Amino acid sequence: METILFAALAIVAILSALLVITTPAPIVSALYMVVTLFCLAGFYVLLAAPFVAAIQVIVYAGAILVLVLFVIMLLNLRKIEEKLAITWQVAGIVVATLVLAASFIAIMSNSGTLPSKPDVEHFGKVADVGNLLFTKYLYAFEVVSVLLLLAVVGAVAMIRKPDSGEPNAD
Repeated sequence: METILFAALAIVAILSALLVITTPAPIVSALYMVVTLFCLAGFYVLLAAPFVAAIQVIVYAGAILVLVLFVIMLLNLRKIEEKLAITWQVAGIVVATLVLAASFIAIMSNSGTLPSKPDVEHFGKVADVGNLLFTKYLYAFEVVSVLLLLAVVGAVAMIRKPDSGEPNAD
């Protein structure tokens, strides 16, 4: 049963991830990203890590995607006028397919280049995640929070119109 559920989640995740990068409309692309993130949360549930799955949904599918949608709306993106020639699009798809196929064959062949199986006995427990987050990865946690703050400030600065009293910056 787990194998069938994994296969279904994997197919949906791959298709929705491809639609994220191929859909021309940014809002629709963000909605496909929600589907991809929910599939990743399903993978965490299959790994018996419900806390990590809940964080995936709350933080990424909730907060980060709302931030992405706000940036899309604030930038007021128009339809892209320039398009690549169809030959370049086909070439990109062929190259990506070859790279993914080669990766899949290398993984499935058990060539011995894969790392050893990690210890996942305590994977996804609240106490373990909190302990790692606020000890070993505290610096990375703070850097990510500052980066997100800078992204919001940058988006607001890009759409801000100068006041009538300020000289035009252009």
